[in-house]
Amino acid sequence: MTTTTHRSPRRRTVVALAIVLTVLLAFVVRLVDIQVVNAKEHVDDSLAMGLQNSRVEYASRGSIVDENGVILASSVNRYDVQVDPMLAIKGVTTRDDDENETTTGWPEIAAKIAAVTGQDAADVEASVTDAVADNPDSRYAMITKNVSTEQYRALVALGLPFLSFPPQAGRVYPDGAVGGNLIGFVGSDGQPLAGLEAADNDCLASTNGKVVFQQSRDGVVLPGTETVAEPAVDGGTLKLTVDRDLQWYMGQLIAEQVQNTGSLRGTITVVEAKTGKIRALAEYPTVDPNNPTATPSEDRGSRAFSSPFEPGSTFKALTTAIGLDSGSYTPETTVTASSREVLGGDARVSDAFSHGPNVYTPAGVLIDSSNVGISKFGEMIPKETRYDYLQKFGMGSLSAIDFPGESGGILHPAQDWDTQTFYNTTFGQGLSVTVPQLVGAYQTIANGGLKMPLSLVEGCTAADGTVTDVPSTEGTQVVSTDTARAVSLMLENVATQGELASKIAIPGYRIAIKTGTGEKVDENTGAYKPDAYFTTMIGFAPADDPQYVVAVNLDEPRTVKSSAATAPAFQKALTQVLKTYRVIPSGTTTPELPKFG
Repeated sequence: MTTTTHRSPRRRTVVALAIVLTVLLAFVVRLVDIQVVNAKEHVDDSLAMGLQNSRVEYASRGSIVDENGVILASSVNRYDVQVDPMLAIKGVTTRDDDENETTTGWPEIAAKIAAVTGQDAADVEASVTDAVADNPDSRYAMITKNVSTEQYRALVALGLPFLSFPPQAGRVYPDGAVGGNLIGFVGSDGQPLAGLEAADNDCLASTNGKVVFQQSRDGVVLPGTETVAEPAVDGGTLKLTVDRDLQWYMGQLIAEQVQNTGSLRGTITVVEAKTGKIRALAEYPTVDPNNPTATPSEDRGSRAFSSPFEPGSTFKALTTAIGLDSGSYTPETTVTASSREVLGGDARVSDAFSHGPNVYTPAGVLIDSSNVGISKFGEMIPKETRYDYLQKFGMGSLSAIDFPGESGGILHPAQDWDTQTFYNTTFGQGLSVTVPQLVGAYQTIANGGLKMPLSLVEGCTAADGTVTDVPSTEGTQVVSTDTARAVSLMLENVATQGELASKIAIPGYRIAIKTGTGEKVDENTGAYKPDAYFTTMIGFAPADDPQYVVAVNLDEPRTVKSSAATAPAFQKALTQVLKTYRVIPSGTTTPELPKFG
């Protein structure tokens, strides 16, 4: 009896352990079946039940920097403010130290949120009440988008468990309107709308990623379930040729000159003569990319690229270069020109000042800026030859930059020129150009006849370090080196013998310049507007070894209605350029050329 009594409990224990082990083994087998053998099937089931979710992994739009790496545009974190209406409508219940409960209702909470976001409290309140009215089980509503990091932190500090803050990429421009017409801007949705932001979007655009995770039915992310399904890729860095500090200075200078002369608008452009790189292109009015809607829509782009104008007498240098290079005449050739003449039978040409017959050299025509004189030199060049050269100088076609909204100007085919147009085109009427086209032509003369493609972008560096969009460094020989040097010397004599010599001189430097006053066409009638002009001064220095080309252009100056309106800004601009780049002064003085034969 004793033996039976002792064995029975042991048998029961063994049986119990066997049952437990069997159950555990069954659980293990089932767990392996769920997590390994049929894992995909159960993941699919979880997807169908809504237990798997995903979120966007935001990438940053690339930065825009100047030639020295100074940031001109960058991305910052912004946040959307989302709410769970089903939880928010219940308010927030808190307990004090004595376990007394206090409930703060949604209207009061909405007022606190609105105080941070700057919204109307009623609008914030309605974002939840309207959502619940439509669907009592609603788990999502948007309160506002793109709040700043400071606002985000203030909202987090409210301790509201039903708020969430998906990050968004915002765009900031640290220097405001500096270079705004060039840089452009993006919309509230981050899409590029203007300028280089749009033109180089392939470089700057980012690709958002995707993170997949599993969550409980109440929305809590299950630890360890997050996986990157698609990696986020940041945009590249767009490096410009522009110098931020020089751009700022030119922006201040052109704003001052536009206001002092009562002009509608104006531009100052600085180009490196040997490379074609634009170091500054300032416009007024300009746009602040941080707040583009504060600027009229017509001033948000770049008029330098989009608004062609008649270049006036600045074109005489091109006519002179074409005549010399084509062998139509030499620097010693002369023409006799009075202040008013009828040419070619019915073309009437007049100078801006009254004078009797002058026996002009090409240099003299440029110094006195004689329309009649350059017309007579132009007679020696076949019109087809002149047209072909003008095309090589870049007239009638887009620049290599291909800026958004850029115009190719107007250059009618030679066969369409009537007698008046034949003569007018010698001194910059009957055609139109953009600022980059004109600057590109003078860069060609300054660079020994070798035209370099203008550039605003140095290159794009992708997130992986790959560099693309590097501009071409291959130039085109438009005129010979001898021709370019001969014309350059003539333009130096404009600077030393012309009526504006004292106003544009820079001690120690040889300067080459030409002015131009182009009549302005009424867009409604197609006729010239009375007493309305574009005035331009363009030149380069040091003329004995040209380094930089500078152009100042004003639209309808009123206080001074001649090229003298541009002289103060040109002198200051060129002086600043020479200082900025520490250009060595000229070692010689300008040889004087005869005006008359």
